[in-house]
Amino acid sequence: MFGNSRYFGLKGTRLNVAVGVLAGLDFLLFGYDQGVMGGLLTLNSFVKTFPEIDTTATTEMAQHLNASQKTHRSTIQGISVAAYNVGCFFGAVATIFIGDRLGRRKTIFLGSSIMVGAMITGGVCFSYWLDFGFSFLDPSTIAWRFPIGFQIFFALLILLFVLELPESPRWLILKGQEDEAMSVLSALSDLPADDPYVHGEFSAIKDTVLEMSRGGFRDLFTMDENRHLHRTILAYVNQVFQQISGINLITYYAATIYQQEIGLSGLTSRALAAANGTEYFAASWIAVFTIEKFGRRQLMLFGAAGMAFSMAILAIMDKYTGKGTGIVAALFLFIFNTFFAIGWLGMTWLYPAEIVPLRIRAPANALSTSANRAFNFMVVMITPVAFASIKYKTYVIFAVINAFIFPVVYIFYPETAYRSLEEMDTIFRKCRSYFTLVKIARDEPRRYGKKGELLINYEETEEHARKASILIQPSEKAEKAKDLAVENENV
Repeated sequence: MFGNSRYFGLKGTRLNVAVGVLAGLDFLLFGYDQGVMGGLLTLNSFVKTFPEIDTTATTEMAQHLNASQKTHRSTIQGISVAAYNVGCFFGAVATIFIGDRLGRRKTIFLGSSIMVGAMITGGVCFSYWLDFGFSFLDPSTIAWRFPIGFQIFFALLILLFVLELPESPRWLILKGQEDEAMSVLSALSDLPADDPYVHGEFSAIKDTVLEMSRGGFRDLFTMDENRHLHRTILAYVNQVFQQISGINLITYYAATIYQQEIGLSGLTSRALAAANGTEYFAASWIAVFTIEKFGRRQLMLFGAAGMAFSMAILAIMDKYTGKGTGIVAALFLFIFNTFFAIGWLGMTWLYPAEIVPLRIRAPANALSTSANRAFNFMVVMITPVAFASIKYKTYVIFAVINAFIFPVVYIFYPETAYRSLEEMDTIFRKCRSYFTLVKIARDEPRRYGKKGELLINYEETEEHARKASILIQPSEKAEKAKDLAVENENV
């Protein structure tokens, strides 16, 4: 299709960038899906087509609704907007059973295929501005039909390129394709296959794959020396925390909040929502340059503290509604997004993958992702109802939740920066209590430096020797014992 050169002729940094860009397109599509509805809920043509979810104060019909009718419409609106996450939930659960069978590329290909017709902040930002631009075509239904249909563009790009890029080396080893795995590692590092770095990386991955190849969904709930249940809980709760922070209260309903809660015009509300998405996208880059410097724990703590403070201010401003408080409330919607983008936006997609072993990686990540979608659905569904019934107390609830997240992260979540999966295995094996994990991770020597340089050769560690001894099959042990007996007789 693209010639005889593998991976489009890319190696090393360029190949890594290509893989990253294509993976980023998946997240761009994810973000677009999350943000696209937010700017459409206040369009006249949209609420005219779907009057059952019309809660705006500007339409004649909505102005004559009583409290019970408003609550009912808010409920329908919440369910309708949040329904997207139900599909995401079942998709995440499905990867538990098909992820290791199909491999990473084919799973992505299948998911993108299903998206036809059916970088997160970049997608949110883009969707807001597209919504805003097409809002000028209102009352034509193109104002909302085109933004919804435009999702297909990103899915088609993914379909076109994903199968030409390299498969995961870990999955290849899991399936016995060791030569291909070595070839991929060599291409990704732009080093020959016999280079010590490539060989060491291959050995470390192979040891883990061979030891953990018999894992399955039931292994998520075991508590032997590998502490799978402990790790699964950390991954699951990490995803839950991201959603119950309240981010999608803003992502999905920014324009609605600006118009109905703060009292701005429809045009101004949609413009501010688009600006909010732009600032959200810009703030997300801060984590790119700080996550390795400060580590995962520090950013999660920073984000939780900032989000709790922002929600508290929003609650106060919403209770004492006025022109001045409205301006402050509008500002703190931006500030909340900034804290979330720095501390929690990408964290829940990175952190679970860093703490679970390969044996349960696919089912554990799928399960934790299903938590993300389930609680996303919950928050998006209840938000319109909450604003209609308890008003400013909605913000109070999320302020308390974020304040609770801070000590939980501090006590239970270990630092994973500059740690390989194999190092995390060692750390969890040394753990005997939920409360000691953070200290063990802090005290464990690192095998890799901050620039990726090798500090401790894995093939020289006790961990490698232990795994190698476990992997010797009974027949091989018997053969070695037989050879030893012959040597003793000769002596």
